[in-house]
Amino acid sequence: MQEARQYKRPSPLLEFIRRYSVFLILLGLALIFALGSDQFLTGSNLRNIALQTSIIAIVAIGMTFAILTAGIDLSVGSIVAFGGALAAGMFVRQGLGTFPAIAVALLAGALFGVVNGLLIVKGKMPPFVATLASMAVVRGLTLVYTEGRPIAGIDETFIFLGNGEIMGIPMPVIIMVVVFLLAYLVLRYTRYGNYVYAAGGNEEVSRLAGIRTPLIIGSVYVISGLLAALGGVLLTARLWSAQPNAAVGMELDAIAAPVLGGVSLFGGVGSVTGTLAGAFILGILSNGLNLMGVPSFYQQVIKGIVLILAVMIDLYTKKRR
Repeated sequence: MQEARQYKRPSPLLEFIRRYSVFLILLGLALIFALGSDQFLTGSNLRNIALQTSIIAIVAIGMTFAILTAGIDLSVGSIVAFGGALAAGMFVRQGLGTFPAIAVALLAGALFGVVNGLLIVKGKMPPFVATLASMAVVRGLTLVYTEGRPIAGIDETFIFLGNGEIMGIPMPVIIMVVVFLLAYLVLRYTRYGNYVYAAGGNEEVSRLAGIRTPLIIGSVYVISGLLAALGGVLLTARLWSAQPNAAVGMELDAIAAPVLGGVSLFGGVGSVTGTLAGAFILGILSNGLNLMGVPSFYQQVIKGIVLILAVMIDLYTKKRR
């Protein structure tokens, strides 16, 4: 009789590296840039990293919900631009107050998410195709709404959201932390969060288990659109105006952050904690390369290579599982 193969447990060191690799990479990058530039660890620079990362992190958290269901949302960059333009336009052109104008922008972002969800769930379109089309449509709507020109004239309350501080902490960073905590609690401790993971892990099994999988899949695009619009509001507040060409290419960073943080493109695996760490990896990478004088076009090449490596690791991990 053939002897049963004995299960070999991985070494504690390898298990530690596997579980906390994203944080080790984060610390490694910080160490490299700290040694390469004496300005990296200054208080002002660390504050700048947090401020620059905050908007990407918020958008990436919304993207995480889509990726956890084995989907993707390529329209987030366009929704960022439209959300910021609509909020500014509602305030400047329509005379709405700051917070009603922002509410309209957030509602518009959620509605774009509803459209994406319907195209994917009811129209049976692949998420890549549906959101790629939405990316073009929403960018076009942004240019139409703004007539291709910036919208300026927002008030101090609006600007405070992007440039103000509370106890020395920038408002975008505070909002990022609030969004992260809410997303963390939803995914970890609610039935809805379990359903999101289940839908991404195996859609058919989830359906047979009684989960309304189409509704769950559609809802994650609403969350993604809502948080993208919030990112657009904060970006407009930071720039003191809405720019029609804002956030071009932001979808790359919004996808890269979750993937770097261990969120599987095949769905069902990952967390917003990893996404936040991935966003800070991108933020530290950009900041450190700037301090070391690396030209911006080389930075794009480096980011692309980093994303390729992250996807290869994801493929390898899926194969091992």
